[in-house]
Amino acid sequence: MRRSIKYLVKHYSFYLGGDQPPVKWAERLRSVAGAFLGLLTVFVIAKYLGERSGIDEWLMASLGASALLVFALPGSPMAQPWAVITGNTLSALIGISCFHLIGEPLLALPMAAAFSILGMFILRCLHPPAAAVSLIVVLGHVGNYRYALFPVMIDSILLILAGAAYSNLTGKPYPNRPAI
Repeated sequence: MRRSIKYLVKHYSFYLGGDQPPVKWAERLRSVAGAFLGLLTVFVIAKYLGERSGIDEWLMASLGASALLVFALPGSPMAQPWAVITGNTLSALIGISCFHLIGEPLLALPMAAAFSILGMFILRCLHPPAAAVSLIVVLGHVGNYRYALFPVMIDSILLILAGAAYSNLTGKPYPNRPAI
């Protein structure tokens, strides 16, 4: 009986996060501090740039998810500069296009996400938070293509710069370097 309970717990713990690798507290705190400092830096600079240019939209909501990848998983292919910047920018462009071309939001939303995923596959820039960018654009009725450049592309570039500075200062090489 005891053995079967132990087996069931071990077997089903996979579905409750048992597949997540253990992470030391020092690395957890390094990642959290980096995300905080990186996002704070991006927000301050983006707000300043928005105010200087008279643009109210200076932030994209999915940046927090991008920060998780950049600061907690800097070695992931999905956290690399090409994936973050191109994935987010492409998805914003696709979301804006779907908003313009498809009048029904119930159709525009899944089309925006699906075409964003396809585009990211084609350009080899898979970045999961970027699929959310396309949905945010459609849900927010964003119709100006400028939004893809600022805040999306600029915020993504700022996040990458902050991530590179922080990671390298704290002993985590970022971005990945190609093997020679």
